[in-house]
Amino acid sequence: MDDDLKEALIAFNKERKFTRKGPLCVALVLTQHARKMGLPLDPDKLLTEKGGQVLGLGKGAVQAVLKRHDITRVLAAEGGRTSRGSIDNMREYVAFLNAQAEMNQVDLDAVEAFWIQRVHEFFSAKPFKIRLDASRSLRTLVRDMLVQAEERQRNAPGMQYAGAVLQHLVGAKLDCALGVGNFEHNSFSTSDAQSGRAGDFFIGDVALHVTTAPGEAVIGRCRDNIDDGHRPIIVTTSRGLSAAEVLAENAGLGDRIDVFEVEQFVALNLYELGKFAAEGRRTAVGDVVTRYNEIIENFETDPSLKIEFKQ
Repeated sequence: MDDDLKEALIAFNKERKFTRKGPLCVALVLTQHARKMGLPLDPDKLLTEKGGQVLGLGKGAVQAVLKRHDITRVLAAEGGRTSRGSIDNMREYVAFLNAQAEMNQVDLDAVEAFWIQRVHEFFSAKPFKIRLDASRSLRTLVRDMLVQAEERQRNAPGMQYAGAVLQHLVGAKLDCALGVGNFEHNSFSTSDAQSGRAGDFFIGDVALHVTTAPGEAVIGRCRDNIDDGHRPIIVTTSRGLSAAEVLAENAGLGDRIDVFEVEQFVALNLYELGKFAAEGRRTAVGDVVTRYNEIIENFETDPSLKIEFKQ
């Protein structure tokens, strides 16, 4: 696939959140319309006679595309037809294809292959699971999440599940403690260097760096924070704690960087949010998980990063 087209598809998928079954159905069917009708497409001609549905959008059309790629699972019982947002999704996707066609000839085989890969990801996207057990510590709850993420990461080389979970879990905890809107969230793939951020989260004069594997680079960013008059904090795993402390000492910053182990960092706040009561803890965990899933929905394209919480 042409690199420019691939980057455009990735950006469109992320911005328009075409990761759910309804939008995926729209993308698959509209790509077929583009094959038959050519580009550019007229969105007004892609509506049914009464204008209430997307032309040709249905289970049969979607499954016919999937069958060509040896996918037999049903993506959507109605093929996305009943989704209230399907017409809006159609217009957005048509605008995207038309814009690409204005610049270059669009390789529709490559476009279809891109969406088929997203379908594979959708079918394999199983959320992480946590269960609140009164007999187990809240630290164990956090640890279970990271263990699941690390296990998935081992089975999918190149995917940084543990880092993404760590970052967004900390972000959700902070939102619940401080209120939503007090700082910015970003996708895990957006580095501090790319965005010019002081850290993963910047609150007051504090720059928080969340990492599973602290190295010299994060210590360098902490030094920049100090030079800019900010207070750096590193939140990491139990394995990363000692490494971060040693690196900070070696850089002569041991007494200027706070380093916290994430299980304690999150668990203590859950006790505080729950006012140290059993029912309060259940509510606090539920609130953090809900906020975490909202962050994943808004800033990531992989729905398998979400958490299913069972009490």
